[in-house]
Amino acid sequence: MKNTQTLYPLTFHPIPKEKIWGGTKLKKLLNKPFSGNHIGESWEISDVGNDCSVVKNGPLAGSTLRDLMQRYPKEIVGEEVYKKFKHHFPLLIKFIDARENLSVQLHPDDEIAKKRHNSYGKTEMWYIMQADDDSRIIIDFNEQISKDVYLKHLKNESLPTILNAEKVKTGDCYIIHPGLIHAIGKGVLLTEIQQTSDVTYRVYDWNRPDINGEKRELHTALALDAIDFSKTSNYKLAYTKKENDSVRMEQNKYFTTNYLYLTQAKEVSYTTVESFIIYICVEGKCEILCKKTKEKVALNTGQTALIPAQCETVFIETNKCVLLEVTI
Repeated sequence: MKNTQTLYPLTFHPIPKEKIWGGTKLKKLLNKPFSGNHIGESWEISDVGNDCSVVKNGPLAGSTLRDLMQRYPKEIVGEEVYKKFKHHFPLLIKFIDARENLSVQLHPDDEIAKKRHNSYGKTEMWYIMQADDDSRIIIDFNEQISKDVYLKHLKNESLPTILNAEKVKTGDCYIIHPGLIHAIGKGVLLTEIQQTSDVTYRVYDWNRPDINGEKRELHTALALDAIDFSKTSNYKLAYTKKENDSVRMEQNKYFTTNYLYLTQAKEVSYTTVESFIIYICVEGKCEILCKKTKEKVALNTGQTALIPAQCETVFIETNKCVLLEVTI
């Protein structure tokens, strides 16, 4: 017998990740229910390994995202997305608080990740939610370099001298393609949209010990043929802010992200999108109503909702909020 559950806007319990570089902004600025002073990440929507999101609201509360993807995959992600990803939810949504610099790292593409790790690769997007004075990110090299020059700097522990550091502020947005060397700098709070993958190649970690006094593992050999040495400049995303309208920020084969700045209520139809929608509230607050089921969820800054494809049309009620609107 076919399941006939009518789906509704879903929220999930955030999954905390303690990191040596983590801090307290997720708790203090985003009101996450976390204890501890070194929480670096809050996984908001995840179907990665043992870190599978659990529904927080409504009659499906307590169900895992993976369970729902087995029972109602087409209703959640839409027919076209299901054809490509089957029962796997294709995106991972995080908030990240860098009290200290993250390691310098990169991610493999789909081909390498599949061959080595039986995983998807990782294309990711960053939206800066808050940054302390003079906070920076590392992104790409600061000059065209060869593999030999890179290895020489690794050996000499001078890699930071050839990395490009950029000062950031609230609203800045970056696309991190596989192979692009990068690191989130201290003082930065951001939201990250990415493929469902947790494969990272760490190449430099500032010579710091972990909580046990040991240095963390580096992935020098694995990273070598995954690094993009081509020196690109198309990683910072330019977008406009149009009041009460959806503005395209990024579109690639893995996800599309729009910027939605609302100062009044708005009805949004997704009948032609054939995808789920993820709303990430990065400023203000709102209520999102599924017109089909009459179910609603409230979102404050730092909260996320998954709108199943089955919902089709939503009504967003707010006086002021900024939402990142993510689809496939």
